[in-house]
Amino acid sequence: MRYWRAAVVAIAPLLVYVVPREWLFGEGHTVCLWHNLTGNECWGCGMTRALASVCYLDFEAAWEYHKGVVIVAPLMAWLWAKWVVRLVRSGREAKSKA
Repeated sequence: MRYWRAAVVAIAPLLVYVVPREWLFGEGHTVCLWHNLTGNECWGCGMTRALASVCYLDFEAAWEYHKGVVIVAPLMAWLWAKWVVRLVRSGREAKSKA
């Protein structure tokens, strides 16, 4: 059970499916702290919905929410994969030392 951290990190993006779509994509509220405090949209407004849309494989909606998703989503996927690989490797090293 040395790879439990890697397993948790690997399945974390699937947790998006647990959150109801109406809560993520509803027009009644936002998770943006800047927008909640000032009432103005920040330069990143829409990125959370865009990334959630990518998780749902709805690329057209992701593009409409925020154009920067074409840079941020691949970067986050690469960082996530790198994190999983690092956790797996550290589990192997710990196993070989024991």
